Amino acid sequence: MTARFQQLLHWLEACPPLAQAQYEQPVPASNDASFRRYYRLNAMLSDQTVSYIIMDAPPQHEDCEPFVRIAGALQQMGLTVPTVLAQDLSQGFLLLKDLGDETYLSQLSDESADRLYGDALDALIQMQTQSRVVTTSVPAYNADLLLAEMALFPDWLLATYLETPVERQNAQAWQNLTHLLTQSALRQPQTFVHRDYHSRNLMVLSEGNPGILDFQDAVKGPMTYDAVSLLRDCYISWPSEQVKDWQRQYFLQSVQVGLLAKDEWSGFVKAMDLMGIQRHLKAAGIFARLALRDGKDGYLQDIPKTLGYLISIAALYPETQFLAGLVEDQVLPNVTARLVEAEKVSL
Repeated sequence: MTARFQQLLHWLEACPPLAQAQYEQPVPASNDASFRRYYRLNAMLSDQTVSYIIMDAPPQHEDCEPFVRIAGALQQMGLTVPTVLAQDLSQGFLLLKDLGDETYLSQLSDESADRLYGDALDALIQMQTQSRVVTTSVPAYNADLLLAEMALFPDWLLATYLETPVERQNAQAWQNLTHLLTQSALRQPQTFVHRDYHSRNLMVLSEGNPGILDFQDAVKGPMTYDAVSLLRDCYISWPSEQVKDWQRQYFLQSVQVGLLAKDEWSGFVKAMDLMGIQRHLKAAGIFARLALRDGKDGYLQDIPKTLGYLISIAALYPETQFLAGLVEDQVLPNVTARLVEAEKVSL
């Protein structure tokens, strides 16, 4: 038993919601792409078993305050998030309502997809419109942040994982690309952005679907970011025509609530495509960093799907075809070869 886990158990002993409860030792519930850990705790209260989630966020690495603050704001917007039942920000512990273990990723199928994505898009529109009324302080998704995220691709995927930095003759093309993507993002309507709105962070619920997790890094930024994160998910993909249907559904909802005008469809599609390129450059770099820096090798398996989005979408526009060619001809084959070699070594 680690000193950190003992610290957690000691905190639970003094936690008011558990004062009259008998409970078992917490068991791991999940990890995410950060230093946070999650535990599930079953407690007996008034002859009923109640399940809780404990967030363990070491304060030297993580700050729980944004989670608590943004959870409150999202609840005021009428969205379903884990209720914070007890907190100790100085130690980095939160006791949360348990939203279950049925993620969108585990429940999505051809039969359920329209319903689940419909609910997720409804919640996204609600989040974007209600954030005008329910204000909470979140950072701006500004040019510096957008550029820093895209730099993860050459820094971690190309130079560190593949050991093939951007060639000098491609440096100007890369600079032009990142400038284009940044300016496109900044020109969009700026709304509340969850920033990780995808199938691993949405829970299937019988009421108030979806349950929304992992919102602590929210920002104010381009309106299409969460939509493309959801519809071109790094962990699950759908036929392009089906994605187009959901994209049109989101567009029409955005028009109804005044985020967009009905004659902006073509501009909206391109803005969302370019936003997706920015998102997937960031994601591919993060997956490499998680493996190399943090020892979370499982994320390497998510890189090929992410690169597939880059190839198919970047090929659509003359100004991004440089990237499509680079990824298709060099990056994806090298990543695939690395993964095959790693699998052979593990056998």
